[in-house]
Amino acid sequence: MDQVADQGEGVRPGLAARVSRAQVSASVAMTMRARELRAAGVDVIALTIGEPGFASPPHAIEAAHRAALGGETKYPPQDGTKALKEAIQRKFRRDQGLDFGLDQIAVSNGGKQAIFNALAATVDPGSEVVIPVPSWNAYVLMTKLLDGTPVEVPCPQNNGFKPRAEEIAAAITPRTKWLVLNNPNNPTGAACSAEELAAIAAVLRAHPHVWILSDDMYEHLIFDGFAHATMAAVAPDLADRTLTVSGVSKTYAMTGWRIGFAAGPARLIKAMVNMQGQVSAGVSAPGQAAAAAALDGPQDAVAGQVAAYRRRRDLAVEMLNGAPGLICHKPEGAFYVFPNIAGCIGKTTPGGRRIATDADFTLALLEEAHVATVPGASYGMSPYFRVSTATDDAPLAEGLRRIVEFCRHLA
Repeated sequence: MDQVADQGEGVRPGLAARVSRAQVSASVAMTMRARELRAAGVDVIALTIGEPGFASPPHAIEAAHRAALGGETKYPPQDGTKALKEAIQRKFRRDQGLDFGLDQIAVSNGGKQAIFNALAATVDPGSEVVIPVPSWNAYVLMTKLLDGTPVEVPCPQNNGFKPRAEEIAAAITPRTKWLVLNNPNNPTGAACSAEELAAIAAVLRAHPHVWILSDDMYEHLIFDGFAHATMAAVAPDLADRTLTVSGVSKTYAMTGWRIGFAAGPARLIKAMVNMQGQVSAGVSAPGQAAAAAALDGPQDAVAGQVAAYRRRRDLAVEMLNGAPGLICHKPEGAFYVFPNIAGCIGKTTPGGRRIATDADFTLALLEEAHVATVPGASYGMSPYFRVSTATDDAPLAEGLRRIVEFCRHLA
């Protein structure tokens, strides 16, 4: 951006061009709007943010308290404490049968920073990042911020919102730097099986210049006996270019602790730690103690939370499929549903708004029915919208009821 002249103050310093590429995500924007309406006294139900409504595990909180009292309040190692990295090692062995050295693991301020670190360490201007869509919009936004080019591969509902190996193959070019896989997926909850990932791995063997990012943040939130799969376990021969990202936010309801982690090739991890060192350095030591306790401690609460998410998914799918104009796919995991609103396009709301896009639909839903959701366009696919089922049962049921009533009164 150019410097801005002001007659009274002379020339003022300008901002970097990348500021215009650092967009606020739609889910954050809709959540902010919902908060504004609530502050004005409107009874708004927010089904926007993917944040578990459960409390963090008591033993994790106690571990953080002990760590703080024990003096773990100084600068932590930039790549993570030894205790947490060893707990992460055990987690990968237990859950995926994967073995990583301590130099192959890095701890970050949430999984999002791990992904940003990886892209910052590898993406040059013009580098392409292949992203199956619908997808978490951070992948696209971070790629653009780093002067890369996102290459979106549509994953239609008739394929369960899953990427097809042949379409990934068609998207890869000599400029491709990454393929991003999110399993289960945000915003659809779709999850690829080991067999489906194996087909994608077969494509990638022909393209040794491509890194593989496996975002497994929702790995434990799977339903109906579906078995989670991850690329590093499905295709161990690709391990030297596969980065696996996870954390404690979703599985253990620890979003505010901001603890994510990544495991992969030592040279990539080293570069990622260097990138993190330029931005934030190490992660809160008491928080790392809490994360280690969550990973190593009792896991029975996770099963209880998964049962609640499954119940909420079933409620959402049933109610939304009963709404005129909506078709809601039943996902394998995560805590989202992603209904199609094609049957609502072209209709008019009771407030006189004509619905031409999913953005129109979600804005009218918020301002007329007082339910906050996120338009599908922000995830790369229209006409859809995302509903988070992470909230408690009662507000979720009421929010779904309002959505159904909103659709019934479209004309």
